[in-house]
Amino acid sequence: MAWNQPGGPGNKDPWGKRKSGGPIDIDQVLRNLQNRIRAIFGGDGDGDAGGRGIGIGLILGVAFAVWMVTGFYIVQQGERGVVLRFGQKTEITEAGLHWRLPFPVERVEKVNVEKVSTVEVGYRSNPRTGTKNKVPKEALMLTQDENIIDIEFAVQYKISDPAAFLFNVYNPPGDMEMTIRQATESAVREVVGKNTLDFALTEGRDAVSSGAKESLQKILDRYQAGIQVVAVETQKAQPPEEVKTAFDDAVRAREDEQRLKNEAEAYANDIIPRARGAAARLVQEAEGYKASTIARADGDARRFSQVANEYVKAPGVTRERLYIETMEQVMTNTTKIFVDQKGGNLIYLPLDKLVPNGAARGSATTEAETPPQRETGGAQRGGRADLRNRRPAP
Repeated sequence: MAWNQPGGPGNKDPWGKRKSGGPIDIDQVLRNLQNRIRAIFGGDGDGDAGGRGIGIGLILGVAFAVWMVTGFYIVQQGERGVVLRFGQKTEITEAGLHWRLPFPVERVEKVNVEKVSTVEVGYRSNPRTGTKNKVPKEALMLTQDENIIDIEFAVQYKISDPAAFLFNVYNPPGDMEMTIRQATESAVREVVGKNTLDFALTEGRDAVSSGAKESLQKILDRYQAGIQVVAVETQKAQPPEEVKTAFDDAVRAREDEQRLKNEAEAYANDIIPRARGAAARLVQEAEGYKASTIARADGDARRFSQVANEYVKAPGVTRERLYIETMEQVMTNTTKIFVDQKGGNLIYLPLDKLVPNGAARGSATTEAETPPQRETGGAQRGGRADLRNRRPAP
């Protein structure tokens, strides 16, 4: 049953008034609603001022508590929180849970100080297609010898001072990369302009990169950008496309020159030690021959002195002995046989001397002729006896 239909319980409306047959009083309904709200917050429903004050205070207290709770914030690991009070820096907070005065009094800007970012100079990478787009106005530079070089760099950096980064280069965010790119271009042009094209293309690439990094860091420090340059890497260094073929030929010629030099040095390193070793061996052989000759001459001199002393004591015997020893040396190296025709004894031929390498030594024929040798009574030494008979007169 509707509340405004007759016959309700107690014949009352929802606002505690008995129904009457007249129209509804809207003003009275609103006053009744206000009284009920005051009663909920401590009023007596009759417009009590003290109750209204307590209710308003409670509402304000809850709102203030909620507002204060909004001041809590969390700084993630690797980040720094820069607290700004009406836009002015008050402090820099580390990672963890912190509290600041709620908005709009204070706000927090969080900066990642461990992330290493990259800025490309001379080209732009397209992550979707994986291709590179050249930027000639940044890549083409003039060298010291007035040649043009096409060079591309990638700058890796991280934030070292969050406050300086936010206030000097970050606002708006696009200005940060533009500032670093322009500073890098200026630093690279300075370094490249102090070196020749050949040096920048070959052995000087690392020197150009390190010089550009040092110069870029100085520029950013003068800007008070709060940025630390981690590395400046040379992505590509080559002559312009119009003259690239001629420069490639020149590079190949330099490579051939270096290869020939390396081969010549390797050959020299191989032949020189061997020549020095052969020279040392010849020197040692000469020294050995010298020592041997001197020793032999010294021995011969001492032997001659001893023979001379013996000759003084017994000239005849010494002379005969010298003659016999000399003939022995001469006859040892010849195959001739001297036979005394006056004797009738059987001659024993020294087959072991006549046949090379002593092939007849120990043969059956030699063993069969051994007894006659004993009967001859010294026929084997007939040649030596004949020589004694034919010795020259003293």
